Amino acid sequence: MEYVVETNRLSKRYGRDYAVNQLMMKVPKGSVYGFLGPNGSGKSSTIRMLLGLVKPTEGTVRIFQEDLKQSRKSILSRVGSLVENPSYYPHLTAHENLEVWRKLVNVPKKRIHEVLELVQLSNVAGKAVKGFSLGMKQRLGIAAALLNEPELLILDEPTNGLDPSGIIEMRNLIKQLASENGMTILVSSHLLAEMDQMATTVGIVRKGQMIFQDSIQALRKLAQNQVSLAVSESKMARHVLLSAGIQADWKEDRLYLADRSDAAVAQAVHTLVMKGHSVYRVEEEKRALETIFLDLIAAGEEAV
Repeated sequence: MEYVVETNRLSKRYGRDYAVNQLMMKVPKGSVYGFLGPNGSGKSSTIRMLLGLVKPTEGTVRIFQEDLKQSRKSILSRVGSLVENPSYYPHLTAHENLEVWRKLVNVPKKRIHEVLELVQLSNVAGKAVKGFSLGMKQRLGIAAALLNEPELLILDEPTNGLDPSGIIEMRNLIKQLASENGMTILVSSHLLAEMDQMATTVGIVRKGQMIFQDSIQALRKLAQNQVSLAVSESKMARHVLLSAGIQADWKEDRLYLADRSDAAVAQAVHTLVMKGHSVYRVEEEKRALETIFLDLIAAGEEAV
């Protein structure tokens, strides 16, 4: 697999505290990479290092298979970004603001019309930005980031502060840019539900450390339904199942079966009853992705 972004033991320390600690990130080409973690987990510090805005304490960043430290200018010419709230000239129109940025990146004037079309702001191109909603301003910021036709787009919490309709607009725009323009997009967020609807790959960080990195499908598998059994002498009952070749976990006096098929559940119940255990209840429990996210974060806490 080809990776557009790779970090190797990337770290950033402020005094004695690590904002980012030995981070190993891999962003597949053409993916929407959801960079997830609680507020203060090191997402923004990582993004600033990826963009060359902050110097790492240690470790390396490779973008487009090149070392950022050695080829910073050529790499960043192929990257677009929206970090925090973009700055505007409120009295200027959307088109005029983009003209200012266009001169900085030195692209043809026709590119302004193209990016306004991409972010669906063509109909307000002549209106002053001071009258824009927050969602419109965010889309204008993305339009500016797209002026240089980037191969990699980095967005830091692009849905922050948006109302539900603005969040949906932003989500649809990100998915469109990835699917129709073949762009690799790295999106940071603390909202797993949002990433579930747009990301193809997920990296979860806690206190600057990567604690999960895989496809969104792999994360969803962790959220598959579980079958739990309430039984008498549950700890001993688990050993009975294991002795019979039936995989089961024990947690809080309940048994959780690895195989959730009807046949496997029936076999487990039959085995327990034949060994003298009472089966009080058989339940199917659905684990939400948010629960998985919180469990992973909690596991990271315990590992420290």
